[in-house]
Amino acid sequence: MAYRYVVGGCGIVLMAFGAALLLEQPEPWRVGVWLAGAVLVHDGLIAPLVFAIAALAVAAGLRMRGAPRTALIVAGSLTVIALPPLLRPGGVANATVLPLDYTRNWLLAMAGVAGITVAYVGVRACLRRAARRR
Repeated sequence: MAYRYVVGGCGIVLMAFGAALLLEQPEPWRVGVWLAGAVLVHDGLIAPLVFAIAALAVAAGLRMRGAPRTALIVAGSLTVIALPPLLRPGGVANATVLPLDYTRNWLLAMAGVAGITVAYVGVRACLRRAARRR
């Protein structure tokens, strides 16, 4: 039980440190705008999309437990991280700033997440069938 107080105290110290760093910024309101945007993206885009996918899966008779949920969380996290380079307006003046094909790499990451998830679910299903036969 004492570890909760230690973790809580560390959290309070880190929040105070973050607030001090924020107040040192020349325009701290920009951080507030960024945080508000993050909330809007989550509540207006990511959460409804995950809810819709889960509702479609349930309507199709699929169970959304374990691996599929984890895959959706990982895919959403990777998408949020990849949004800035994916949404960049046109080319950049300095070619070394964003030198990679971020759209292709994001699609490959999504395919990897989907492939690993399908393989994991398939192997588990095979192992369960084998266990039932015994």
